[in-house]
Amino acid sequence: MAGLLAKICGLSTPETMRAAIAAGADMVGLVFHPRSPRYVTPEAARMLAELARGRATITTLLVDPDDALLDTVLRATEPDLLQLHGGETPERVAAIKRLTGRPVMKALGIAAAADLARIAHYRDVADRLLLDAKPPKDAAYPGGHGKPFDWSVLDAVDPTLPFMLSGGLTPANVAEAIRRVRQGGARLEGVDVSSGVESAPGIKDEAAIRAFIAAVRDIERL
Repeated sequence: MAGLLAKICGLSTPETMRAAIAAGADMVGLVFHPRSPRYVTPEAARMLAELARGRATITTLLVDPDDALLDTVLRATEPDLLQLHGGETPERVAAIKRLTGRPVMKALGIAAAADLARIAHYRDVADRLLLDAKPPKDAAYPGGHGKPFDWSVLDAVDPTLPFMLSGGLTPANVAEAIRRVRQGGARLEGVDVSSGVESAPGIKDEAAIRAFIAAVRDIERL
């Protein structure tokens, strides 16, 4: 299977956005959750989005956004894709798609096989699914917090279902993750990284970005 998408999320500076684009990122993510160390203001996001426009899929990460925030983000970034990372119900996902006219990627936290049951509720309403590591119970914001989950859990995913993988991925383990998930027969369409290419929380490392994307491209050639 070729053509894996590589997404770099949580970009917050022009330098790291340019590095991600130059390295060949297919998708870039801007975080609009104030509790995240990767949060960007609408004004900063506008500038970052313009650097990526036409060169990568501009994705905005939102957590249970209300309609006012959706309007602000759309005006600031004109995103290609909305990534919903909160407790949005399938009904809310459908409403956001109608309201914004944008495709939606719904993130679902996975820790055990039982968590896969939620997929059925979203697969027909979301345009993409992102299977991410469940955050710790006391976490201030969603996401894997640098911790991968047991990828063998995904052996039980419907092999016709395309999805992206996130949670604890790094330049050192992304090839292993891709191999393991493919081995189980799952239809992996891309990988998403944030903290795994950082030197400190919220501080992206340009060399790590390049290494991550290179690792994805290398395994595509196998």
